[in-house]
Amino acid sequence: MSNRERPAEPQRYKASKEEMLEFYRQMLLIRRFEEKAGQLYGLGLIGGFCHLYIGQEAVAVGLQSALEVGKDSVITGYRDHGHMLAYGIDPKLIMAELTGRAAGISRGKGGSMHMFSVDHRFYGGHGIVGAQVSLGTGLAFKHKYAGDGGVAMAYFGDGASNQGQVYESFNMAELWKLPIIFVIENNQYAMGTSVNRSSAEDQLYRRGESFRIPGIQVDGMDVLAVRGAAEEAVAWVRAGKGPILLELKTYRYRGHSMSDPAKYRSRDEVQSVREKSDPIDHLKKELEAAGVGEDELRTLEKDIRAIVTEAADFAEQSPEPEPEELYTDVLVGQY
Repeated sequence: MSNRERPAEPQRYKASKEEMLEFYRQMLLIRRFEEKAGQLYGLGLIGGFCHLYIGQEAVAVGLQSALEVGKDSVITGYRDHGHMLAYGIDPKLIMAELTGRAAGISRGKGGSMHMFSVDHRFYGGHGIVGAQVSLGTGLAFKHKYAGDGGVAMAYFGDGASNQGQVYESFNMAELWKLPIIFVIENNQYAMGTSVNRSSAEDQLYRRGESFRIPGIQVDGMDVLAVRGAAEEAVAWVRAGKGPILLELKTYRYRGHSMSDPAKYRSRDEVQSVREKSDPIDHLKKELEAAGVGEDELRTLEKDIRAIVTEAADFAEQSPEPEPEELYTDVLVGQY
C-alpha cells in the first residue's frame, strides 16, 4: 500500500436526464459523422490516412464534458475527429478539413490527422506516435506559468504508451507539478498488435507509478463512468497536486485506419463487444429507463443524420485551397 496521497476512487457520474441526452447526442454525432467519413473515404473524397473513432465515443465525450472550452487545452494523436466534435467544433469545418477544402478548420492543409483550433484550445491532431504527450506537457507548463487556472488533457493510445518521450514527459510533469491529465485510450490493439503481446505491464494505469503519478483504470465504454473519473482527475489537477494518469479501457470497431483489414482479431470478437458493451446502446437503455421515449430518440437520430449530411454536402461543395496557400503558415515570422 502506498503512503502517498491518491485521488478518491471515482464514482459513476449521477447525470440528470438532460445531461444523459446531451452525452447521447454527442456520442451519436461522432458515430454517424465517422460512418459518413468512412463512406467519403471509400468514394475517394478523403485522401491519405483516415482513422475512425467508432466504438470509442464515450471516452472523448465523458472526459471533455468535464473541461471548460476555451480555458482547458486538449491535444491528441491522429484519431482526432471525435475529440474535436466533443469539444463543440462545427462538424462542417471538420468534414471540410477531411476532404481537403479551403473552408476546413485548418484551411484544408491538415487533413484527417492534423486538425487544429486555437479558439477552442484544441492543439491537434498529431501523426507521430506519442509526439503529442510531450507537447501536451508543454501546454500544461504554459497553463501553470500563466496562472490561468487551465488544465491540459493529453490523449495517447496503448501503443504510444511504450514510447520513450512519454516517460520523459511524466518525469517533468511530476517534478514541476504541472496541471495535466494523461489519458491512455487503451483500445486493446494499438496499430495491430494486442496490448498483451506488446506490453510487459499491460495494466497501463500503473505506468506512472515510478514517477509518483497516480493512475486510475476506467471503463471507457460507459460514458457515465468516464465522466465520474474525469471529475476526480480534474479536481486533483486543479488543486495543484500535479499530473494524473487515466487508462480508459475501450475498443475500436474498425481497423486501425481505413486501409487496415484488421485480420489480427476475429469478427466474432468485434461483434461480441458491440453486443455487450456498445457505449451508445448502453446509454440508450439508461435513457429509456429514465422515461425518454423511443419517439424522442428517433427524432434525435434524424436530427443528427441531417447535421452529418449537411456537413458532407458543405465539404463536397466547398472549393479546394488556392495554390498560393502552399506558401502560407510555413513560418510564424521572419528570421
